[in-house]
Amino acid sequence: MNFKFKETHTFEQRQQDSSKIKAKYPNRVPVVVERHRHSQIPDIDKHKFLVPDDVTVAQFMWIIRKRIDISSEKALFLFVEKNMPQTRIFESTRTYYSLNYTVISIYFNHFSATIGQLYHNFHDDDGFLYISYSGENSFGSGS
Repeated sequence: MNFKFKETHTFEQRQQDSSKIKAKYPNRVPVVVERHRHSQIPDIDKHKFLVPDDVTVAQFMWIIRKRIDISSEKALFLFVEKNMPQTRIFESTRTYYSLNYTVISIYFNHFSATIGQLYHNFHDDDGFLYISYSGENSFGSGS
């Protein structure tokens, strides 16, 4: 997925920005969140987050849900760009190779993983962690 943030900021700008953030806030993770290009759920109102490294994926997902204001019958899936081999804490995750993304799913017990762990395993060379989200109607249309 091509992140709009990467298209509107040069690599050098992003790298400089993340370096300043990490120097000023060593226990926080710079995260960019964008809707997956094929998703039908609403766009998030804020794309750049500074997240404490001990926040769990479940807690961060709750923040995302609140910011996009999706209904409870909609499933929400988070994806991280796959830029490292699947050999660390996320070796059991399913990878959508055609999308070059790894899904973070409750079915694989990764909601207890922290944003710091995600950052350690999946951060971009520019110093940001890129997360995309998508959803589907998991409980029927309600009609």
